[in-house]
Amino acid sequence: MWKETRREFLRAGTALVTGALGLLPGGSAGQIPPAQRPRRDGAAEVVNPRNRVPLSFFIDDSTCLVNTPHFFMPQLAEAWPDREAYHKPWKSWPREIPDAFLREFGEWCGEHGVKGKFTVIPCPGCVGWLDRELPGWSRQELRASLKLVRELIAPRWDITPEMITHTRVIDTRTGRPLADTGAAGMENSYPQNKQGVDELADYLAYALRILKNCDLECAGITTPGGFGNMVKAELSLAVQQAVGDVFRAEVPYYFKYVVEGDGSTQPKLEHVQGADGDHPKLTVNVPAGTGDWFGNWDGDSPCEAQRYTNQDATAGRMVELIERGGPAVMLCHWPGMYTNGTRRGFAELKKVITALEARFRDRTLWMKSSEIARYWAAKELTRIERNGNALTLRAPLASPRFTLRIPGTAAGDLKLVCKGAPVMLREIPHARDLAPGTWFQEKGGVLACFDLPKGQVTLSLPLRGE
Repeated sequence: MWKETRREFLRAGTALVTGALGLLPGGSAGQIPPAQRPRRDGAAEVVNPRNRVPLSFFIDDSTCLVNTPHFFMPQLAEAWPDREAYHKPWKSWPREIPDAFLREFGEWCGEHGVKGKFTVIPCPGCVGWLDRELPGWSRQELRASLKLVRELIAPRWDITPEMITHTRVIDTRTGRPLADTGAAGMENSYPQNKQGVDELADYLAYALRILKNCDLECAGITTPGGFGNMVKAELSLAVQQAVGDVFRAEVPYYFKYVVEGDGSTQPKLEHVQGADGDHPKLTVNVPAGTGDWFGNWDGDSPCEAQRYTNQDATAGRMVELIERGGPAVMLCHWPGMYTNGTRRGFAELKKVITALEARFRDRTLWMKSSEIARYWAAKELTRIERNGNALTLRAPLASPRFTLRIPGTAAGDLKLVCKGAPVMLREIPHARDLAPGTWFQEKGGVLACFDLPKGQVTLSLPLRGE
């Protein structure tokens, strides 16, 4: 099922936020309108990219240099004084997660092909502004940290804001936190009353512009805790508006939800308009499929990494998601990797990744969150029609590693034609070698993989008996 929030501390908070929501075009109050879908004649099935299960690693509560729990904890305790979890000895925790650790983490993950989503909070806990100054660190240290994120992290991880501060709500007209230091003034439970799409988009855009000033590209956002719980449909449309306006992103996405149990971890297309045209508008809701079992948001919780996978990758939530066909998206919080200087979370992550790699190397594919969002958008919006021994694909979005399963047995070479230029696909002997520009004959069907361009292409597919 879809959880209402990602964090334990906001489950109780959802009971505090009730009331009527405004109407959105094409939908009822508080509901996301059904997405448009092209009609298909059943001639082919779009499967996972390269016929592999997408893997991704989402990291929340991360930013430059700041160990966020050290600064978050007293603000959370003031907003929710009755919650015991907010009265931990935060003063004894380090104030910094050093760049040396970020470099070690990024380099190790790069060596093992890990990709995902990495939050960069623009004004973490109101400590300072990443595009200007971070009190407690020199400007040279801040610039060096941003450079490290751009050069080491961003190539393999999507960067998203987790709103502006992740704690206090900012008045975007003044740049100052709201005077209310209670729950109503915290981003984790914002807003607590009806709010329109434009007002939400203004708040998201404020965060996005700070990261743009830092030369960090964003195709999506991450919500802090229960941000937007009262206005879920409006939030989804606000993401489309804000990310599109600030970064001109073709496929805006957001991460807010965690799927538990038997629920589907496939992304959801929301607020789709103009799917048959050259410039469709949409938002993609990309969920995670695990909890955080490394050290949680405060870096001070017990590590239960075996819940992701055991030592030989025969049991665990990630194993379950892979066996189901995924996507298999693993979640953690950056302080849980550093675990207040013990680095216990990172040590356990290495065991999880190497176990999954040993068993599932040939069945999985690491992808950034934006890559998953784009693939699912193309998967669901590309029109596919059969005409004799050819398939015509009309794609409103380009997508790398687009993969089709076509019933039947090939009786000749496969050829892809785009704008009159033919490209021959190469047959491969093993399904594990499937890559763009190749095809494989499996029992009862053909797997064809190619980089799908935007527009119309034709796949010539002579089948035995035709």
